[in-house]
Amino acid sequence: MKKVLTIAGSDCSGGAGIQADIKTITVHKLYAMSVITALTAQNTMGVTGVLEATPEFVGMQIDAVFEDIVPDSVKIGMVSNADIIRVISEKLPYYKAKNIVVDPVMISTSGSKLLNDDAIEVLKTKLLTIADVITPNIPEAEVLCGFSIRTANDMEKAAKELSDALKLKGAVLIKGGHLSGFGMTASSDDLLYKSGEFHWFRSPRISNPNTHGTGCTLSSAIACNLALGYDIKTSIQHAKNYIIGALKAGLNLGKGSGPLNHCYNI
Repeated sequence: MKKVLTIAGSDCSGGAGIQADIKTITVHKLYAMSVITALTAQNTMGVTGVLEATPEFVGMQIDAVFEDIVPDSVKIGMVSNADIIRVISEKLPYYKAKNIVVDPVMISTSGSKLLNDDAIEVLKTKLLTIADVITPNIPEAEVLCGFSIRTANDMEKAAKELSDALKLKGAVLIKGGHLSGFGMTASSDDLLYKSGEFHWFRSPRISNPNTHGTGCTLSSAIACNLALGYDIKTSIQHAKNYIIGALKAGLNLGKGSGPLNHCYNI
């Protein structure tokens, strides 16, 4: 049994965060563990409250996991403040954690801010640098690289600049779904940049307005595939295939942007 640890916030409505991660890991037939960084009061319409865990307690949770059941991969999602980021970025190298996937969650699907401004620099210099792959969407990549992304060429420029400027050891996966607002409505192409090479993952856009938790789910699925021993390209392709299936299932819950059907294939 391969084991995957998710370090993220809790979504009480079940569509994103820890809950989405655990569903994704379980459907992949792996053992899920969690370190909760924050409790959120949220649903498909938005986030109404956030209660952060203390950095010390986040560290205690990480210790409890690694001192007993060592993960084969680690997914990191919502880390809302600088002190929590510092604890995670110190603990994971200490335990020689492997297959680290960082989804730099800054804004929820509904548009709610999930990362403090003063934490962005710490995220860039401490956490992204220990990742094997980071998975920003277009708005997150714009914050990280400091310029607007409107085209596929912009995505390539951003991926390379992120990797070079931060001296990343791992890969950069920029998710292209948000380019739909700039005329690219027929596709949802993602870009991988690693070791000086670009690789595009081409896929059609799925007609489904319910996308709550897609970023959390994709990063968790990548972590699952890395835990199973697949290389980064294969892991991403498998994860995209899973997301496409979960979107095509057409689950329609809630009054806003609803969740995916994580269990569509069982």
